[in-house]
Amino acid sequence: MKTDLQKLTFIILKPFILFIILSLSIFVFLSIQATTRRPPPAPDSTALPSDLKIRPGYSSYDSYLQRQLNKTLNPKLRHIWTTRDWDRKVSKFAQFFSDLQRRDLISNSSRSLCIGARVGQEVAALRRIGVENSVGIDLVPYPPLVIKGDFHHQPFVDGSFDFEFSNVFDHALYPWQFVGEIERTLARGGVCVLHVLLSRRADKYSANDLFSVKPLEEMFKKSELIEVRSIDGFGLDTEVVFRKIRN
Repeated sequence: MKTDLQKLTFIILKPFILFIILSLSIFVFLSIQATTRRPPPAPDSTALPSDLKIRPGYSSYDSYLQRQLNKTLNPKLRHIWTTRDWDRKVSKFAQFFSDLQRRDLISNSSRSLCIGARVGQEVAALRRIGVENSVGIDLVPYPPLVIKGDFHHQPFVDGSFDFEFSNVFDHALYPWQFVGEIERTLARGGVCVLHVLLSRRADKYSANDLFSVKPLEEMFKKSELIEVRSIDGFGLDTEVVFRKIRN
């Protein structure tokens, strides 16, 4: 009788115990996620390079993310990006990347990442020219070209890529973290190409304003500056190329 009562008690309590274990597991997972998604505190503004200005007005990191999402999730913009803009941007990016191929800065075997890729025109362009192992990250995924990811905390292990490209540096609220994640996930000898705007202030969704290449040189602590040249890149005017030289 006692044994039967013990079995009955276990049967009754088992779902409750499993529920408690599952709830604790989910809580721990969410706690870890909440902790890891927060960038480090911003440094004193007086310590930043004089040619890099962080825009004020963000009460929290979540308010910054929401502002970025307001643009990325705008249905009119997404329709434009995936229809009338698609072929034009893919073709233009393919020209940029083909030129990088000719200068031996990227090859068909390069593991490649496009940062802040939205709907993935850059990724499509890389695959078009033969760089098949390419993926993009953005706050909003666009399968199969773009997966979900915050560029302040890339969802990849160290040294995952041989080539990284971005034209959204101005959208980084924490530029030093943006650069730090590139250098963390870039393999030694890998190349990073940034398209930036130096001649004027960027759009209303930008989180920083860059006025020269010098701040980038200071932030890329594990890389050497390879090249700076003028471009016409969808409103951006300068291409900056770095190569990672040490881990």
